[in-house]
Amino acid sequence: MQLEDFTQKNSIKNDKFNLNFSISKTNKKTEKLDRLYDISKYLNKNEITFNDEIKERIPKDTPPYLDNGENYVNRIARALSFFKQCALIGPSGTGKTHIVYLVSELAGLPMWEINCGLQTSVFDLFGRYVGLGKENWIDGLIVNWCRYGGILYLDEANMMKQDVATRLNPILDQRGHLVLTEKDNEIIHRHKHAYLIISMNPFSAEFAGTKPLNAAMRRRMSVWLNFDYMSVGDKIDESEIQLVCDRAHVERDAAEKIVKIGAKLRQEYQQGDLPYGPSVGDLANWAKIVADGNSVEKSAEETIIALTSDDMEVQEEVRFIVKRICGEDNFERKFV
Repeated sequence: MQLEDFTQKNSIKNDKFNLNFSISKTNKKTEKLDRLYDISKYLNKNEITFNDEIKERIPKDTPPYLDNGENYVNRIARALSFFKQCALIGPSGTGKTHIVYLVSELAGLPMWEINCGLQTSVFDLFGRYVGLGKENWIDGLIVNWCRYGGILYLDEANMMKQDVATRLNPILDQRGHLVLTEKDNEIIHRHKHAYLIISMNPFSAEFAGTKPLNAAMRRRMSVWLNFDYMSVGDKIDESEIQLVCDRAHVERDAAEKIVKIGAKLRQEYQQGDLPYGPSVGDLANWAKIVADGNSVEKSAEETIIALTSDDMEVQEEVRFIVKRICGEDNFERKFV
């Protein structure tokens, strides 16, 4: 047991002995995760300390990740330990963000998250002066990460602005520092426990809005891990069916239909015919409505159909897939 796991200390003394003891305040869910995943060989949270304010950024109660033997958690921890950064690539809904939060909690590392597709301003990322003059400077998110450490998570990294990518390059190579041009070229050295994870959809015509990752950034990523859906098209993973059963407490027959529909929708998404491919969590949420006494088809109307798009024609396409897999062969589409 480690000292930082305790928040209350007491002692008992008499003439013959001294007894010091502590009352544990460790999060039980975190202890359960530690038993499922042992990454201490690469990232040992008992060797890393942060101040209380930064500790608030460490994720809590992250659910386990089912990866069917790919061992993603350990591979990410190894990449961060050896190279301090890595890249995750795969379609939306395959659990990339989930697993970053999981690694962050397991390693006891604060999370600094940026969605590169949201066009966040450079001032928010690197900092700015507030008010008149140069008296009150506020660090941006990337500067805080560089100063204090943790995991900087760049989601949808292949939508990153070029000026942001250029500013990151000196941090990610042997120089290991950030030049804060906005603050008289102050040089901020990278914290020894400052790690970077980027994630993205693969660059393809099938994924609207993507572009090739900046070449300089690509060269700085030593490890690339590919993610995919558990079930796609006609390839149905029995583990995903069981996972939906366990999460939603739904009958297996209903879970099997839901996963088969999800697999078909993911295939349509990858082909560019639908705007969204459902994640395991989306399917589990759908199954929870079914478990409450509703049919798979009826529950789809308030979950997967509306979730996929607001467009009526797209919804009709999803509805057609749901009806077909559920065995309603006479169902006809309203739109052609």
